[in-house]
Amino acid sequence: MKEVYSALEAWQYSIESEQRRKTVESYLPLILSAAGAFGVFPFIVLRYLQGEWVAAIVDTVIVVGFSGLGIYVYRTRKVRFASIAISLFCMTGVVTTIYVIGPQQVYWIYPGLMAVFYLLRPREALLLSLVTVGALSPQLISHADSQSTTTIYITMFVMSSFAYAFSLITSRQREQLMHLATKDPLTGAGNRRFFDTKLVELVNNKKRSAAPASLLLLDLDHFKKVNDDFGHTVGDRILKQVTEIINLRIRTTDKLYRIGGEEFVVVLEGQTIEQATHLAEQLRTLVEANELIPEQAVTISVGVAELQADELPIDWLHRADTALYEAKRAGRNRSNVAN
Repeated sequence: MKEVYSALEAWQYSIESEQRRKTVESYLPLILSAAGAFGVFPFIVLRYLQGEWVAAIVDTVIVVGFSGLGIYVYRTRKVRFASIAISLFCMTGVVTTIYVIGPQQVYWIYPGLMAVFYLLRPREALLLSLVTVGALSPQLISHADSQSTTTIYITMFVMSSFAYAFSLITSRQREQLMHLATKDPLTGAGNRRFFDTKLVELVNNKKRSAAPASLLLLDLDHFKKVNDDFGHTVGDRILKQVTEIINLRIRTTDKLYRIGGEEFVVVLEGQTIEQATHLAEQLRTLVEANELIPEQAVTISVGVAELQADELPIDWLHRADTALYEAKRAGRNRSNVAN
């Protein structure tokens, strides 16, 4: 079963894919945390003035938690921990204030529920909502009349139901959109946009940890002739089959991208040039051995390049492309290592 993500996790992906452009959307965690903090802050002042120290301390913790976690998400883009923490802050704060101050604080449950269904994945949000309602029940039943308690339960149920349905539907829609934005529609391999993002990530990792990474740039030999002789339907089928062959051989941590008509790239994290060259030969041999077209060989040429220190993504790809060109010039159906 496919994993469903929260709205905030979708925000993380969309901002990263746009390379952190300074739009209103990029400030969303700060905006939401500020809304939560400023919404509760006046009550801190009021609690202190009225001498309600426990309630004031609870509200202060909520404001500090909102502010700190909002800044943390904005700076690091690490949303999972912060989403869980903020949700627990919201629900724990609501429950605590209801027990400390009284049932009149129950109205805070509604914005709290909305925040939870935004921050958490749908099933997690539903579970936390049920736990919260269960924790509130003793206080509500003992201090509110039956009509008020019933109204509160019904309104919380209706709101949670709509929030859950909306969260589930929009999560699936976001998943479909992210798939379209990152995948090649024909082969299912990553697309050029996703590939460019990955290169930047690996270059940055190299600067931080000096971890090795290599590229295999693959191109189908004489593919135009295949399309001319057998038609584009056969050509498309071959592209899919080559994708399957590569995916079956590479590791789950390796990534395959289609960056041109018949041009693919395999990104190998943590792999040296020797390991990458060995894999390139294996892939070349596998494609040739599969006899994708009867009585006509379908082969690939491969350029291999390991990321060098302080190398830019465009330069790394250019060296792999040069190695691929040399492999084709030397007769095709072979691999070549970049200088």
